[in-house]
Amino acid sequence: MGGDRAAQARAEIADLLARHGSSPRRSLGQNFLADPNITERIVRTAGVGPGDRVVEIGAGTGTLTAALADAGAHVVAFELDERLRPVLEEVLAGRDDVEVRFADAAKVDLGGVLEGGSWKLVANLPYNVGTGIVLDVLRHVPQVDEMVVMVQREVADRLLAGPGSKDYGLPSVVVGLHGDARLEFTVPPQVFLPQPKVESAVVRIRRRPAPPRSEEAIALAAAAFGQRRKMLRRSLAGVLEDPEAALTAAGIDPTARPEDVPPEGWLALAAAAERAS
Repeated sequence: MGGDRAAQARAEIADLLARHGSSPRRSLGQNFLADPNITERIVRTAGVGPGDRVVEIGAGTGTLTAALADAGAHVVAFELDERLRPVLEEVLAGRDDVEVRFADAAKVDLGGVLEGGSWKLVANLPYNVGTGIVLDVLRHVPQVDEMVVMVQREVADRLLAGPGSKDYGLPSVVVGLHGDARLEFTVPPQVFLPQPKVESAVVRIRRRPAPPRSEEAIALAAAAFGQRRKMLRRSLAGVLEDPEAALTAAGIDPTARPEDVPPEGWLALAAAAERAS
């Protein structure tokens, strides 16, 4: 039965696109979710209900948009591709609980656009902007207190990685400073139109209050991960006046590499650098 539903959903999406002269564009990272079971599972995972305010990035054909609204949420959905305007107008016709904005969400000041109070970000993020969107929202959009997002599995691995892992990098540090993240479930390629070559994953991130000096810590981590094969005393030489002293004061081995330093270590380094200045 589940296979029939997926086939019908795929046929419906293909028909929608064909009737409106549109098709998925790989240049925009478009892989449309074509399985109602996965769509419903994302909505359940996000715990969306009446009264919730949800921002969606990458509305696509409106499948998830409609499901979020059906759950009772007010949805502000961003879509970059103007060619999908007639598709979304058809799918979302008659709904006063959905606002679609045709804009590049990666260039929109979401913190200024979203009204105050609590929001959730629930989205099948376009493959080419997923990491940047998650990190920007964590750093600059405090109204979003929870995210449930579908990304490429390798992106999920980087968001969730711990120190010492080959996947641990700047995204891991940002997530570690701003929230609690977990992998909810993985999604196979065959539930998308078109079918990507990689597995996807749904990740939940619940915001925590950002600690003091988090932006300074992120800047230091960014400089170090930009030269991740170098020892920290060398990669931070152009950033800190006396990197060896600052690293030692922060309790970090100056000969360590950036993937060895946990998020709280970067905070300690930012504090040590501030004391030395």
